[in-house]
Amino acid sequence: MERSGRRILRGVFNQLDLPLLILYLVLVFLGWMNIYAAVYDPETKRSIFDLTINSGKQFVWICCALIIGLFILILDVKLYVKFAYVWYAVVMLTLVGVLLFGREIAGSKSWFDLGFMRFQPSELAKMATVLALAKFLGDNNTKLMHPGNLITVLVLVAIPTGLTLMQGDTGSALVFASLSIMLYREGLPGQILALGLLAGALLVLTLFFKAYILELMLGIAGCGLIYILLFNRRKWKDVIITVLFTGLAIGIVFSVDFFVYKVLKPHQQKRIEVLINPDIDAKGIGWQVNQSKIAIGSGGLLGKGFLEGTQTKFNFVPDQSTDFIFCTIGEERGWLGSLLLISLFVVLLNRLLLVAERQKSRFSRVYAYGAASILFFHFAVNIGMTIGLFPVIGIPLPFFSYGGSSLWSFTLLLFVLLKLDMHRKMQITGSFF
Repeated sequence: MERSGRRILRGVFNQLDLPLLILYLVLVFLGWMNIYAAVYDPETKRSIFDLTINSGKQFVWICCALIIGLFILILDVKLYVKFAYVWYAVVMLTLVGVLLFGREIAGSKSWFDLGFMRFQPSELAKMATVLALAKFLGDNNTKLMHPGNLITVLVLVAIPTGLTLMQGDTGSALVFASLSIMLYREGLPGQILALGLLAGALLVLTLFFKAYILELMLGIAGCGLIYILLFNRRKWKDVIITVLFTGLAIGIVFSVDFFVYKVLKPHQQKRIEVLINPDIDAKGIGWQVNQSKIAIGSGGLLGKGFLEGTQTKFNFVPDQSTDFIFCTIGEERGWLGSLLLISLFVVLLNRLLLVAERQKSRFSRVYAYGAASILFFHFAVNIGMTIGLFPVIGIPLPFFSYGGSSLWSFTLLLFVLLKLDMHRKMQITGSFF
């Protein structure tokens, strides 16, 4: 029995993608050390393992995450393929459950309070949605741009997005938009992505100008272009496309204005206003970002040294061990330390793409790209919001931010991919078995 167990473990580790596993372990370890730096008190000098502070609790979550990861690697790979829709359905039910029985924290009703810990189902929804999409698109005969298939994909993404928005967790809801990267790899036309970028540009412009001014400008520009097309006797097809495009642009401006000022809560609106004008509420809603930028800037080239961050020690930056963990790195490790961290994430993302492209089944490739898309969004937006490039939307830095829900979610996301990759030689083109 003992020899059989050793043989199973040896077989598991012989087939593992070691670079990806090592990157995961390095990032988790560095994250744990920086959580300790963020909560360290020079007066009490508590141990990193002290369970009364976040670093000690994070150590417990890390140990549990490693057990979860090992469990995933030992389980039969067919479970993730055959029961993908079951995983999805169960997690969607938990998202409904948290709306009914969850605890509201910082304006978001997205947590189950279990007494000894708080659990956020929306973190698991990311992996479950990627699994469901991989299952649906896993057959090579499934054409993404077939109307019925495209509607199914949009519904699979819209359900967790809508339920997460209903919880008041806009940040987690926006993460699902990153799956467009994966869909682009699977056949989504570049024009649709370009339309998304246009919507993003109009979103930014809507924040700087009144909606009716933008709509008027778009209307005038559209009419001018139509006149030019008619004057040059262009085909009516070009005129119709211009009319539709102008109408769509005006509709985007209207919907963005409605979403920002009618759907978002007042404190979320304030965060967007602070992004445009950091001095508008420097001692209120803008305090967090301003202090984060001060902390990062004060680190200079080499940083102040481990456990020597003054912004950290005097608690100038709220949530410094969670969403704003990057400013601890910037202050104590400086520009070089920040560059090293960013480089590690770039290497991780590059490795994920390499693993994705070597898969023989579409299921595994879709899943790999989905995992990479989610990790990229978290990495880019989290760092962006700590330096004032994005509004504060409350999403963690993968493997670094304190919290069991996020760590376990990213561990599941990554280790399921490791398991799928281990069996790529058994995959048949178009399906898994």
